[in-house]
Amino acid sequence: MRLTPWRGSADPTRRPHLRRLGALTLALATLLAVGSLAEQGTVDARAATADTRAAGAGGDHADHAYVLSPEQEAAARELRAAAPVRGSEFRADCTSKGRALDDPIVRWGQAGASHMHEFFGNRTTDAYSTLQSLDNGTTTCNPSADLSAYWVPTLYQNGVAKAPEHVTVYYQGLTDRLNVKPHPRGLKIVVGNALATSPDQNPAARWSCRGYPQSSPDFLSCPAGSKLETYLDFPTCWDGKNLDSPDHKSHMAFGIGGVGGYCPASHPVPVPRLELLITYPVTGGGLSLGGTRNGVNVTNAPGYTFHGDFFNAWNEAELKRRVDGCIVAGYICGNDGNPIQQ
Repeated sequence: MRLTPWRGSADPTRRPHLRRLGALTLALATLLAVGSLAEQGTVDARAATADTRAAGAGGDHADHAYVLSPEQEAAARELRAAAPVRGSEFRADCTSKGRALDDPIVRWGQAGASHMHEFFGNRTTDAYSTLQSLDNGTTTCNPSADLSAYWVPTLYQNGVAKAPEHVTVYYQGLTDRLNVKPHPRGLKIVVGNALATSPDQNPAARWSCRGYPQSSPDFLSCPAGSKLETYLDFPTCWDGKNLDSPDHKSHMAFGIGGVGGYCPASHPVPVPRLELLITYPVTGGGLSLGGTRNGVNVTNAPGYTFHGDFFNAWNEAELKRRVDGCIVAGYICGNDGNPIQQ
């Protein structure tokens, strides 16, 4: 794709008015993946163990797939492309804590069993992470109240791993903003299709170059003076009951109708749209991702397989304050959770 510089600003995607916006049976795995908030410490470990056994260390990694229904695919694309919303967001700014062959959601308890991921947020995150262990950790994010764990596949350029320069985690009021609820503590979400075989199979992710308006589900070769960026958009509706699901996705859904839309009856609780904006100090080509191809962990997966994970460990009171005072109230808030622009 030929890139045309954005004439209006150095970074159009950061303009304020654009920023507002898978041995146990299946029945047992489902039971262990479902838990009440009060029992989360136990449920986290049991659900993850059940998922690990069901998948198996030598499995085909089918639990990395993320195929949306036609309705949900349309909803995800509509939210991504919808008109911007002024206000109604807060943020965390994070740096990488390092990379590892771990996945605390899809491969819980199996150190080294996953493809390579880049971790940011909670510094204690590893293959054995639980809500309790995250609570006892510290974070690479500002604010310190966000002890959540975030991770994405590692980016490679010509076979060399490249750490993110900066990660901004946006929490935005896109679906049913006035009724948005905080993500429940211990909530786990996986988004993006790690096993996509074509660009159109992953509507949650896109790549761009800083200073240029073009975006693509696959890598772009950024010119000198620019930097590679990627966006990953998480679902905006929760089923109101499960902190995880056997496929780590079915308990969440994308809101219907774009910005200002509504949650489907199956997932009635609107939550903030979590969006990752990751900037890499990278230009040019030779790009690939950590991933899984034909059941084998690789470092040459294509850009359209980008995906990400979220394990919520926010301080409960601070997250609620931000949701109520920023999203529901209609403000843009800084890292301290206080309004900076109406």
